[in-house]
Amino acid sequence: MPTAILATPAPTAHDALYAKITRRVLPFLFICYVVNFIDRVNIGYAKLQFLQDLHLNDEIYGIAAGMFFIGYLVFEVPSNLLLARIGARKTLTRIMVLWGLITVALMFVKTAGVLYVLRFLLGAAEAGFFPGIIFYLTFWFPNHRRGRCTSLFILAVPIAGIIGGPLSGWIMSSFHEFGGLRGWQWLFLLEGIPAVVLGVLALFVLTDRPENAHWLTDAEKSAVAADLERDRQQDHRSAEPARLVEALRDPYLYLFSAVYFTMFLYLNALGFWVPTILKSVGVSSLEHIGLLHGAISVATAIGMVLIGRSSDRRLERRWHAAISGAVAAVCFLLLPLAAHSAAVTTLLLAIGSVGIFGVLITFWTIPASYFKGTAAAGGIAVISSLGAIGGAVSPSLVGTMKVHTGSIYGGLSIVAVLLALGMLALLVFVPRSFGRKPA
Repeated sequence: MPTAILATPAPTAHDALYAKITRRVLPFLFICYVVNFIDRVNIGYAKLQFLQDLHLNDEIYGIAAGMFFIGYLVFEVPSNLLLARIGARKTLTRIMVLWGLITVALMFVKTAGVLYVLRFLLGAAEAGFFPGIIFYLTFWFPNHRRGRCTSLFILAVPIAGIIGGPLSGWIMSSFHEFGGLRGWQWLFLLEGIPAVVLGVLALFVLTDRPENAHWLTDAEKSAVAADLERDRQQDHRSAEPARLVEALRDPYLYLFSAVYFTMFLYLNALGFWVPTILKSVGVSSLEHIGLLHGAISVATAIGMVLIGRSSDRRLERRWHAAISGAVAAVCFLLLPLAAHSAAVTTLLLAIGSVGIFGVLITFWTIPASYFKGTAAAGGIAVISSLGAIGGAVSPSLVGTMKVHTGSIYGGLSIVAVLLALGMLALLVFVPRSFGRKPA
């Protein structure tokens, strides 16, 4: 076979340019998202201690976990529109400092009412972070590079599990009763402080747009601008929404929201109940639960990279998302059959986690490419906000069914069926051309 066929194509000047942007933009956002996700779901570990300390139950925990997404829903769209107006630096500083302080405040919870209020405020503080970053990346990367870029950013979620699971278990075990504080109190204190520090650093690390980047040459700025303009000109959908008011009249906005709702149901069931599921199958040590959760996250990280690369290489999003979602749904449905095996349960959770995050990284490239201009900022935020209703429903649904039926699996099965329906809707109603390379 000729050598030329085997040789890897040499990187182009454009490759070097976007590698430079990736190195400058993504690492800080990645670290912020790791800390963000740890703070969002660490209540799943804390509940293994504080439910008994505060005389609460799984239903109250589920409602508290879901209250986060009520605050998220209320403030999501205003936060993302504000980012479009004042830039990422100021927006992310406000978001991260507030969520860090509220996370620390959770260590003082004594009653269910205070827990509900603080979780609501945490969601309100964080509102706009994820969709804001998805929108922010559209300033820096053209369509054909954004899928891989998005997957690298979302890779922070399983990395948060790799770090946060073992870290949370270690903090709660090692610091328990140190200084007169319970392990769960130390958890909120030590995991809330980094967000405040990162929020202050955002003012100095981030650049709002390529044209403001002192670390890009004029030629590089022009090349990025030309690529983004080429995307706008090449996109063959003449009726694409470019303003928020147009996006709100577009039926695809609500279809995307409904699909994201089913995804969020599953994501939150996974995020908030994995420690409880592992404990229910016989894993009693907090540190062992954290380590197994970390192993699940390692598998998720590897799977996300592979799915993201495959989707980008083929410039295909719908089938990648739908197949990933179907696999995730089947894993939840099979969990009752593994109720007496920690190993099989962990395997099913790992495969399900790979599947749902495969959906997440491919799904977001579709609305991010479809909506333009102001519609991108507002439309992405609306999708995220309406999807966040699933985030509020999911932990409450699972917790309530667990209290009233004695089993966690009924709620998880409902979540799985709804996800499967969402994936079917994605295939049936979203045109094949969405998210693909323009003809």
